[in-house]
Amino acid sequence: MSTLTLPRTTLAPGIVPDLPEAERKPLTKKDTAADHPTWCPGCGDFSVLALYYKIIEKRKIWHEKICTIAGIGCSSRFPYFVQAHGAHFIHGRALAFASGVSLSRPDLHVFVFGGDGDAFSIGGNHFNHTARKNVKLTYVVMDNHVYGLTKKQTSPTSPIGFKSKTDVWGSTDRPINPMKQAIAAGATFVARSTATNIPHLLKCMEAAMDHDGFSFIECLSECIEFYPGAFDGANPRKGGSFPEVPVEHDVTDEYAAYKLADAEGPGVFGIFYQVKRPTKNANEAKLIAEHRSKVEGLADWQILKKSFDRMK
Repeated sequence: MSTLTLPRTTLAPGIVPDLPEAERKPLTKKDTAADHPTWCPGCGDFSVLALYYKIIEKRKIWHEKICTIAGIGCSSRFPYFVQAHGAHFIHGRALAFASGVSLSRPDLHVFVFGGDGDAFSIGGNHFNHTARKNVKLTYVVMDNHVYGLTKKQTSPTSPIGFKSKTDVWGSTDRPINPMKQAIAAGATFVARSTATNIPHLLKCMEAAMDHDGFSFIECLSECIEFYPGAFDGANPRKGGSFPEVPVEHDVTDEYAAYKLADAEGPGVFGIFYQVKRPTKNANEAKLIAEHRSKVEGLADWQILKKSFDRMK
């Protein structure tokens, strides 16, 4: 029987399964870019998207291995701009959906993108539980300290005194500290960068991708429309400074990571915390293997019958 070989012209750009992997050309931005980004000119999210394209090309991630997931918000439009598999999911629930993808497809490295509202407000519970379970995926949160998509409301990370449509006299609520929250919840990789320091952000994203577990990056990304100048203090080109995590810092020291996270904003930048801990993926795979070993050699109907017999 002859096998059917589709002409290459019928395949999506970059997908050439009839070629050995070594012979496949890395995907370029032209191959992976979809719709033109609709962010405001000057938005920091453009930098993160450009680096995502760069990582895909540099790491030779093929179209069928790309998985981009996001929730709701300006930054969460990411999947629209990537020509590959992805999902624009329910507000705050991106991590829950991404966890299912990661557990069912261990051959993929799942990237999740979100903003401070999606991640820490409506999605705060999912952030905590995905971190403690140590699901293998990378979560990049573009934190701009404001709800930008809905036109300037106070977000969970807005500083005290910030005036918005929901706090016209200035916010009086203490903002959350994403770095502290991630460390306390059990994330095994916690880092911070900015959208204005491209080389630094690229290093953080690559290190996060290489980490075996839940990796979290807080990326300070200025909303030039509703909170311009929010992170000038971290931009040397605008009179600020970019203090990095001291070279002598022990990334496995949780207490030391907390102390770094306590620095006055915009804080320090780099990897705060990184430890190796069993992932949810590995734990689930072990359970499945153990249970399968008990029914080895049985047909599916026999396994089902055994399950029903136990319920009698």
